[in-house]
Formats: sequence, structure tokens, C-alpha cells
Amino acid sequence: MPTPSLDSLPIRRLTLRDLAACADLSEDRGWQREEHKWGFLLTAGRGYGIDDPDGGLVSACVVTEYGPQERPALAAIGMVLVAERHARQGVGRRLMHHVVSAMGTTPLTLHATPYGRPLYEELGFKVTGRAEMVSGRFTPGGPRSVVATRAATAEDLSVILRLDEQAFGTDRTHIVTRLPAFADQLRVAEEDGRIIGYAAAWPNMDTHVIGPLIARDTSVAQALITSLAAHTDRPLRTDIDVRHTELLAWAKERGLASVAFNSVMTYGITELPGDWSRRFAPVTVAVG
Repeated sequence: MPTPSLDSLPIRRLTLRDLAACADLSEDRGWQREEHKWGFLLTAGRGYGIDDPDGGLVSACVVTEYGPQERPALAAIGMVLVAERHARQGVGRRLMHHVVSAMGTTPLTLHATPYGRPLYEELGFKVTGRAEMVSGRFTPGGPRSVVATRAATAEDLSVILRLDEQAFGTDRTHIVTRLPAFADQLRVAEEDGRIIGYAAAWPNMDTHVIGPLIARDTSVAQALITSLAAHTDRPLRTDIDVRHTELLAWAKERGLASVAFNSVMTYGITELPGDWSRRFAPVTVAVG
């Protein structure tokens, strides 16, 4: 039997049954397997993939929609991967064309590596921001924060959802309500009994990733990071909007070193909705 051409292989929806194949694809490209994150993405969003006739996946990506189900206000594209043996053959371009077409008029966003950015620009995405990944062992220090923090409770959820929607610009209840199960920590910052920020730390191989990080201002963001760090012995990693220069400088003083920069790109809108001044870090770059 002749081997089917890549162009003839169908694109299909992925499910949790594809979790191991998605993790294998990550590993094939030199990424960590990230099975915990893949499970979260495949349940909170929609996965698309192309099966390899020889087994596994040729390519995959995940789309996470926000806002009203019947008319999403925004969708994030992430985890766009092509197996090394099929790289540079137009597979990623074909998968992205399919996803953009399937989303119709829904505005799109993604975080692009320098390697992937040219493809997204070719498809019509525009660079509207940047994020800096920092990682390392957090070292406490400096003046003691006056911002009070504590573990979140079920009673906090409605306030967290309202705070999140104000900062993110659209409803993402289906993401936030999964955080207690997905993350090892979910903490809030308070002032006079009122919640003024929240953050989560979720396990990713040998690190804890901080995200989302939503806060009234930099001092609140610092307090949340410090409180999360105090409750883990793992290195931390997070992706901070580069406009938050004060937080980035502080994080580096506390031991988190710069790892990489990603371009924040949009399609169909000139900038992301919400209040960027309160949006310090995404849940993960795959979902925004």
C-alpha cells in the first residue's frame, strides 16, 4: 500500500483518548510531555489533530473559546506542534488554516515563539504584545509585604470569577472553575476583607507554573507570588507581560531568570480585551 500524502490525511477532533499521543508529540519536538497540562487543555478546549498512518500524531493544536458559547468573544490557539519527521512540509500551515477557518469571525489570539511567528504572520496574525518567561528558585527578601494573602475557598469563587472577567475582558468560567482540580495552589489577596487579586500554581514536571496571575497592582502581584512560593519546594516558572517592568525586575531579583520571549499575536482584533494592567500572567500561554 502506498503511503498517503500529508495533504490527504484528515484533520479530526482530539479527545482525552489522545492524551498519550499528544504527550508523545510534545516529547518528539523536544518539549516535556506535560500530560497534566494536555489533559486540562483537551477538557477545557477543543483539540485538533492529524493521525499518522504509522501511528501517533502528525500534528496537533488546541483551541480554547471564551465568552458566550453560541458566539465566543475570543479564542486562544496553543500547543501547535508538528512531528519532527513531518516538519517543514506545510502540515502546520494546513492545520492552522483549518482552525482559523473553523473559528469564522471569532477573534483569535496566541503566543508565538520566534520560530512559529512567520507562519502566523503569513496567516494574518499581528503582534500586539510580548511576554517574558522567567524561571528559577524563588528567594524571599526585601520589605515585608503588607498585602494579606490566603488559600482560596469555594465561597470565593463568584468574586474570583468577577475579578477575572474584568481583567481578562470576557468570561472564562470554564477555565477558572477547573483551577481547584488542576492547580496545587489557588490563593487570593485581600484588603479590608475584599479580594483584590488571585493566582494559581500548577504542576508541570519538576516546576510549579504560576498562572493565572490577576492583581490590582504590582504590589499585590508580588504578594501572591511570594505566598505561592512559600508553599512549594519546586522551582517556579511564569510568563509575564513585558509591560509589567516592575514585576519582572522584582522577580529577577528574587531568583527567577529570563528564559525566553514570546510574541502575543491577535487575529481579527487590534488588541486583547480587558485590563492589561491587572493581567500579569496567563494560565498558560496555550490558553491566555
